[in-house]
Amino acid sequence: MTAAAGWIVPDWPAPPNVRGLVTTRSGGASEGRYASFNLGEGVGDEPSAVERNRARLRSFLPADPLWLHQVHGAEVVDAETARPLSHADGAVARTRAAVCAVLTADCLPVLLASRAGDAVGIAHAGWRGLAGGVIEATVARMAVAPAAMVAWLGPGIGRRAYEVGPDVRDAFVANDPPAVAAFSPAGAGKYLADLCALAKRRLAAVGVEAVHGGGFCTYEDSARFFSHRRDRTTGRFASLVWLE
Repeated sequence: MTAAAGWIVPDWPAPPNVRGLVTTRSGGASEGRYASFNLGEGVGDEPSAVERNRARLRSFLPADPLWLHQVHGAEVVDAETARPLSHADGAVARTRAAVCAVLTADCLPVLLASRAGDAVGIAHAGWRGLAGGVIEATVARMAVAPAAMVAWLGPGIGRRAYEVGPDVRDAFVANDPPAVAAFSPAGAGKYLADLCALAKRRLAAVGVEAVHGGGFCTYEDSARFFSHRRDRTTGRFASLVWLE
């Protein structure tokens, strides 16, 4: 697979038949706040522009992605059998050409693959999803020994930009006191949260030790990524994984 210019192909030790892709803002038909490769419906962009962008993405894929109706929860579906726009925040696939996808604009996309190349999964991991167990649910739905998986963390809001309240900190620390290390004081009762560190803790807790990626900040890199925290009215980019 050759990605479009500017898009990201995960750098992780997944088997050769596992394919991953993250789109960026480059190469689309959307304008203004959504410029230019917005894939999100219902965010205020012209529907015809989103349709053109999705058609272009489809040309790089073996099948239509399973687009989810994401609700910041922990429901995970099978991409082969689920209905489009299922209320879920994760998907798994065990057959060729079933494309798992999530849309984000600050939340963390987490890609998973079995080392045997017979299963993949993806999770939409904002703080609510992380605290609610979306990573654990995705790992469980893959039905693969966690030690036999590899994970890749895609672009999400970075620690220097993600200010949260004590409710977010408490949601993690209450059941996992060492998670306090993922939060640093930001003044006025606020904290800076590290989504990647929190995701790594969740992956380690279920036995996924091989974790790669991270280091992309959607908030700071306005040229490549949409960011809801930065711009409020904005588009969405896609992270996708599938088997070939």
